[in-house]
Amino acid sequence: MARRKMIYEGKAKIIYEGPEPGTVVQYFKDDATAFNAEKHAVVEGKGVLNNRLSEHFMTGLNAIGVPTHFIRRLNMREQLVRQVEIIPLEVVVRNIAAGSMSKRLGIEEGTALPRPIVEFYYKDDSLGDPMVTEEHAIAFGWAQQHDLDEMVSLALRVNDFLSGVMFGIGIKLVDFKIEIGRIYDGDFQRLIIADEISPDSCRLWDIETGEKLDKDVFRQDLGNLADAYTELATRLGVMPRKSGNGTGPKLVP
Repeated sequence: MARRKMIYEGKAKIIYEGPEPGTVVQYFKDDATAFNAEKHAVVEGKGVLNNRLSEHFMTGLNAIGVPTHFIRRLNMREQLVRQVEIIPLEVVVRNIAAGSMSKRLGIEEGTALPRPIVEFYYKDDSLGDPMVTEEHAIAFGWAQQHDLDEMVSLALRVNDFLSGVMFGIGIKLVDFKIEIGRIYDGDFQRLIIADEISPDSCRLWDIETGEKLDKDVFRQDLGNLADAYTELATRLGVMPRKSGNGTGPKLVP
C-alpha cells in the first residue's frame, strides 16, 4: 500500500491518512517503551506480532457484537481502521492485583480480586496518565455519565471475551487497558473499541508456571519480549510452532 500523509506518531504506532473518508491506517512499530517512555528499546518483529494479535482480538470482538474500529489488515504491519474521536480516558479492567494497584493499595501481587474492577486514567503523558474518577471526567467535559456507563459496559464485555480466550490457552488475564472512541451517524454517536488490544496493553500470566507473556517482560528485564509475544501468538494459532528444520516460525497469512 502506498504511503500516505502521517497524522500522528505515538510510542508504538503511527497513524496515516486512510484511503477513503472516515478511515485511517494504523502502522505498528517495533518500539517498546515503559515507565512513560523513560525505558525504550527496539524489539525486532514486535510490530508484526502486535498487528496480528490485535487483528485476532478485534476480529473476535466484532464477531460477538462488541464494536471496534478494526476493518481489515492491510499487510504485516498495517491495518485499516475507522477514524474515531478518542475519548481522553484509558479504561483499565483488573481481575488480579498487579502493577500500580498492588503498589497503591498494598495488595500482594497475584491476589485474585472479588470482582473485575474498572478504573479510568486521564490520557496525558506529561502528567503520567493519572488515575481519575467519573466525577473528574464529567466535571472536565471528557465524557458524560451515559458515555462512562457505556464505557464500563464495553470494557466488561471485552473482559469476558479475553478472559475466556486466554483461559482456553492456559493463560490468566490479569488486567488490560483499552481506549474507546466516538463515531458519529448524523447527530447520533456510538462508542467503539479503538487503538489496539495486544500484550502491550494486557498482563498475561501462564496458569501453570506464572510466566509473564506481556510487556512486563520488558519492564522487568525478564527475557526476550519477542519470544514472549511469539509464545502467545503460537498458543492462539496466529503463528505455528517452530519446526526442527525451518528457519523459524512464520505468521499465518
